Order: sequence, then C-alpha cells, then structure tokens
Amino acid sequence: MNKKKIKISQIVINIILILMCITTLYPLLLCLGVSFSNEKDILDYGYKLIPKNFELTAYKYVFANPKSIIDAYKVTAIYSILGTFGMIFCNSLMAYPLSRRTYRFRNSLNFYFYFTCLFGGGLVPTYLLYTRYLHLDDTIWVYIIPGLVSAWNIFLIRTSFQSVPEEMVESAVLDGASEWRILLQFMIPLSKPVLATLALQTFLGKWNDWYTAMLFINDKTELISLQYLLQRIMLNMKLLEQNNTMGFVDMTIVPGETARMAMMFVVTGPALIIFPFFQKYFVKGMVVGSVKG
Repeated sequence: MNKKKIKISQIVINIILILMCITTLYPLLLCLGVSFSNEKDILDYGYKLIPKNFELTAYKYVFANPKSIIDAYKVTAIYSILGTFGMIFCNSLMAYPLSRRTYRFRNSLNFYFYFTCLFGGGLVPTYLLYTRYLHLDDTIWVYIIPGLVSAWNIFLIRTSFQSVPEEMVESAVLDGASEWRILLQFMIPLSKPVLATLALQTFLGKWNDWYTAMLFINDKTELISLQYLLQRIMLNMKLLEQNNTMGFVDMTIVPGETARMAMMFVVTGPALIIFPFFQKYFVKGMVVGSVKG
C-alpha cells in the first residue's frame, strides 16, 4: 500500500510539473509563432501558435542592416564574457582573504564593503566620474570596468569560501601550497555552484544592458550594445506607426508586433542556449549563499 501511495504521489507530481512546463513554454512558443506571422493576420485574427501565413518579413526588417546587428552582437558578446570572467576573478581575489580568520584587516574590510551597500553616488556623479575623470565614454571598457567589483558578490563568494573546512586549507599550507594555489586549486573548484550562479546572473545582466550604451556611447556607434540597437529600431517602428495613423506611411511595410517578437528571439537566443549549462548550479548556489552567513 505504501509503494502504491508513493507511485500515485509521484504520478501526480509529474503531471503537475508537466503542466507547469507547458504553461511556461506556451507563451514562448506563441511569441515564436507571431514572429513568423503576417502583420495583417495578427491585426485581424490575433496571436496564433501556428502562423496562418508563414513569413520572414519581421526578421528581414530586423536584419535590414545586418552589419549593425553583427557588430552589436560582437560588442555585446565581448563585454559580457570579459565582464563576467573579470567579475568572478576580482571578487574571488577580494573574498579569499576575507574568508581567512587569520587575516588582520578582515573585520575592517568587511565593514567597508558593507558600508558601500548602504549608499550610492547617484547618476550625475557617476556620469561625471566615468566621462571626465576615467574617460571611459566611447570605449568598450565602460561596459566592463564598473562591474568588476560588487560588495554583494564578494560577501556571497566569501560565505562560500568559509564553508570549505579550515583543516583542508591548513593541510595545503603544510604541504607548501601558496595562497594563489589554494585559491585557484581549492577554493574556486569547491565553490563552483556560487561562482556559476553569479556568473550566470552577471552575464544576463550585461547581455540585457542598454542603459550604459545610451549614456556613454555617443560618437562611436560601432560600440553600441545589441539591446540598445534593438531599442532604437523599436523607436523607429513606433515613429512609423504614428505616421501611419496620420496617413503618411503604409502599415504593410512596417511589421509592428511581429518585429517585436522577432527582436525578442534575436536578443534571448544566446541566453536560452547558455542557461541549461548553468542550471544544475543555480539552485544549489543560491541556497549556499543565502543560508550560511
């Protein structure tokens, strides 16, 4: 009887999870179907999972200038990857001494990083610092350098490093291991869940960033991010739609909803590919960082 109850409960749980997966995937598939639809069909019949008339008009409109899309992809990929690895490396370097009980300035630095979480400089001082003093405007470094250090990430990585048994570190020191070797061969491999979780969050945050390009990229348009480029395309579409309402533009040449869905898949494609590789670390990393303190 107990085995039957367990099997029935497992079947119920599996059915619930399948329904949740379908509920999650359906909007995504619906948007995919809309992106391959005709704009007139969307206006007449609404959103359809299977396009009434299969077309690539929306994607042709988005890729009307393929060079700008490719350049934006390259720039976004470069600063997202470099920024993610740089963040993990720099924060790990800071978190390692803070996790060691023998470090003399441990408490002082912990308070210093905690204090920076309480206050922010504001937009105008930040803009002046990046442009007038650091001269990061119109360079790719404006995407990378400001995000290299985060007090919150340092605390999460420090907590993960503290979960490593102190005896393991002491035995490595007795065997002649340097601090660099302990960090690179012991701490970082044993903290993969937290580091992978932070890497995924950082990569997605940088990949979806459009605000930085809007503020700091003025003259060198080849350095604008993919998100900001697509936002400019959407603004152009809205302008054409407004002109269409006044009779200046024929709506058949301006795919509105279909182009928006196409842009969504152009942007989210790499993130959807990367996420499954980090999924196994995601839940474990969040639990480790939140429970231990």
